[in-house]
Parts: sequence; structure tokens; C-alpha cells
Amino acid sequence: MNQPLLGVNIDHIATLRNARGVNYPCPIAGALLCEEAGADGITLHLREDRRHIKDADVYAMKPKLKTRMNLEMAVTDEMLAIALDVQPTWVCLVPEKRAELTTEGGLDVANLPNLAKFISTLQSAGILVSLFIDPDIHQIDTAIACRADAIELHTGSYAEADLAGELDKRNDELHRIKTAVQYAKQHSTMLINAGHGLTRDNVAAIAQIDGIHELNIGHALIADAVFMGLDQAVKAMKEAFKN
Repeated sequence: MNQPLLGVNIDHIATLRNARGVNYPCPIAGALLCEEAGADGITLHLREDRRHIKDADVYAMKPKLKTRMNLEMAVTDEMLAIALDVQPTWVCLVPEKRAELTTEGGLDVANLPNLAKFISTLQSAGILVSLFIDPDIHQIDTAIACRADAIELHTGSYAEADLAGELDKRNDELHRIKTAVQYAKQHSTMLINAGHGLTRDNVAAIAQIDGIHELNIGHALIADAVFMGLDQAVKAMKEAFKN
């Protein structure tokens, strides 16, 4: 079994910058440092409210990355136009609610009637498309029908149960994720990624699921960086995949 790749979400470098209304810390510099430390890709979420990453960050970062850009975005005409202009390697389609602190769940792909056309438009421009979904068989079936290139399974419920010390619920959620991965492997050729709420303390159980291609991790890694530095935080997270 191969160790999953690590995609580092650098949104909260921008959150820190925006808190003071200055131009530092620079998300681009952070992304490049993460790459040097071993990150396999850089994820950033251009939210409709622009609460952290700004349009200028996306445009300036794209030509400087040595790995690949995974642009998280909502299924809107505005974001589609930006993605087609920027040309990231990957787009990950995610749900958005204005009042949420962070993405609260997976995209309900079964109730997005124009999703297949949206995906096809991106793919026709040479952009690979991932869908951020809950580990649910119906959602996986819809992702397959829409011809997505990958799915990213939402691990938030697993992470929350682990953080709360709710062992039974944690194990139930872990089983749910494993079942979803196995189902997706059996019924499609899509890549299977995962992420949300993962930390050095809870990531190993997810990283060791056979079939997981990549884990996208942001908040916990940036939090670790406060204490150990960004390069060491990246290295420590990759090491935690094994434990």
C-alpha cells in the first residue's frame, strides 16, 4: 500500500494576513515553503465572500507553484470563469454557506442538475475535477455518473468524534469512510482523496486506508506551524501518516 500524497491547504495563512489588513504573511511564500518541505500539492479555497484567499492570490500563485494547484470553489458561474482563466491543475467543487466557519459537509451532488455540464466545461479546458462529498454511496454513484476525475471524502464527522473522545462514533465514521473508499474503488477509476479536520493525532487511520490517493490538510497543519515552523509542520504531518 502506498502512502497518500499530502496536499497542504494554505487558506489560513491568508486568514492571518487579513486579520491585520497588511500584506504578510504571504500565502504564496507559504505555499512555496510547503512545497520545499515535501508537500505534493497546494490547495486554496477562493470563497465567494473572499474571507481569506483573494483573487490576486490565486492568479499570482499559479505560475509560481512547482507541484500543482488544487483550487477549491463553489459551483457558480463566477468561479467557473475564474478557474477557466487561471487554469489550475485541479478544481475541487465544494459547498458554501455564508455564515459557516468552515465547510460543514460534502457537496450534495445528487441535487445539482447542471453539475455534469459544469464538470465537462472544466475538463474541456484541461482542468481535472474533484467533488468534495460525504462518504455516501449515493453521492459516489452520482460523482461517477458526472464523470468526475476524483472525489474527496469529507472526514469532518470522523475528526469531530475523535476530538470529542467519542470512540464508538469515531469508529463508526472510520468504517463509513473505509466502506466508501472500497465502493469507489470497485465501481470507478476515479482518484479517491479525503480531508477535513485531520490532525497529526487522527490522520494515520485515514492515511492507512488502501485506496486513498491524497489527503488535503490545512487548519491543523498551519496551527502546528505556529509552534514548529511551516517546513517542520509539513514534514511532521507526512510522518504522522505512518503512525
